[in-house]
Amino acid sequence: MIELRPMTRDDLTAVMVLEEELFAPDTWTRSMYLEELSMTDTRSYTVAVDGDEVVGYAGLIAYPDEAHVATIGVTGSRQGEGIGGRLLDALLAEADRRSPVVLLEVRATDEATQGLYARRGFVPIGVRPHYYPLSGEDALVMKRG
Repeated sequence: MIELRPMTRDDLTAVMVLEEELFAPDTWTRSMYLEELSMTDTRSYTVAVDGDEVVGYAGLIAYPDEAHVATIGVTGSRQGEGIGGRLLDALLAEADRRSPVVLLEVRATDEATQGLYARRGFVPIGVRPHYYPLSGEDALVMKRG
């Protein structure tokens, strides 16, 4: 049974393993996550756990005028089970409490994730060329309509 709960520093070892699995070479560092977790006034990070195992995670940056989905990922062996959707729904519920606008960037080549966002009301509004610095991939910018 998957449980969603706030991410803590204790989750970072597992999160870093998933970060490497899902987003290499454009991974965030442990120090980046530590900094994000310290900014509780504008950040909200959630993990999806199955027993003691972290199987997914997501983060939101929220200001009064707009919010940004910072990251979302589910381990490959658990993709397709609806975990990403549950994580995104949790972020969007938090965004609704904080901001009228929600934006995100997603790899231009990641059609599956774009579909998840589209099912939650996001529409493409632009492209950021070479957004991912190490891979050089473009990002599709999406806004919740």
